[in-house]
Amino acid sequence: MEYTKVSFTISPLNDFIRDILTAELAQFEFDSFEETDNGINAYIPTQHYNEDNIKSIQLLSNEEYFISFKYENIADQNWNETWEKHFFNPIIIGDQCVIHSPTHTDIPKAEYHILIEPKMAFGSGHHETTGLMVKHILNIDFNNKSVLDMGCGTGILGILASQRGAQKVMGIDIEEWAYNNAIENVKMNHITNMEIACGDASLFGDEIYDVIFANINRNILLQDISKYTKVLKPGGTLLLSGFYQSDIEKIDKVCNVNNLVKKHLKEDNNWVAIAYTLTN
Repeated sequence: MEYTKVSFTISPLNDFIRDILTAELAQFEFDSFEETDNGINAYIPTQHYNEDNIKSIQLLSNEEYFISFKYENIADQNWNETWEKHFFNPIIIGDQCVIHSPTHTDIPKAEYHILIEPKMAFGSGHHETTGLMVKHILNIDFNNKSVLDMGCGTGILGILASQRGAQKVMGIDIEEWAYNNAIENVKMNHITNMEIACGDASLFGDEIYDVIFANINRNILLQDISKYTKVLKPGGTLLLSGFYQSDIEKIDKVCNVNNLVKKHLKEDNNWVAIAYTLTN
């Protein structure tokens, strides 16, 4: 898939304004972001790019800030090459879990080690949301549980669930690069009970899961929460992330309609991960 990279310059630079701009862009199918010295880079599938949507964001006309942008199209075949040239920072959750690439050295000891070949897509939000999801997962009993990891990306979350005793794990991602990378990482971590599929929620069959992960952008979550509940066991856990504190009200509203009750919330730098329980 071809992506369009939109580079925003914010002057004077302000983290709060940067976060608000990111949240606004997420409404228009921008799905990944990275912070820069001058603002942010936002990425969107080229087929969804519409400059008028950006211009409609009221923040851009705020007289207290000057926000400019420029865009460029980036071919799909460049992503893996780009990521292999850059190390992603190890994710370290105390002495419980460390996620790192083969290039990282001096990795601290932890109960769970996950080895990831860094062939994944862009987005500085990755580490924050993944870290939040990992913290939730470390507090869940997975013994003999079935797990669905939607938007599995590199497979990190499903791999950790397997390491923590899940009976079987299904990972699904719409991107072919993620599908191939997740398969590679599952093998590299010697996981034998995790299956990977390429697609979206339309792949759901008759299988019912005890726990579902969905670390995806807000728009996809709002669209698919009702689909997740149809394959979640009563009393099961739906763990959502990939959105901001400002999105909680909208996420809660859709979850409540679908008989999901909020149980636990974790937050890091305005990113949020919430655990819900299906009541019937």
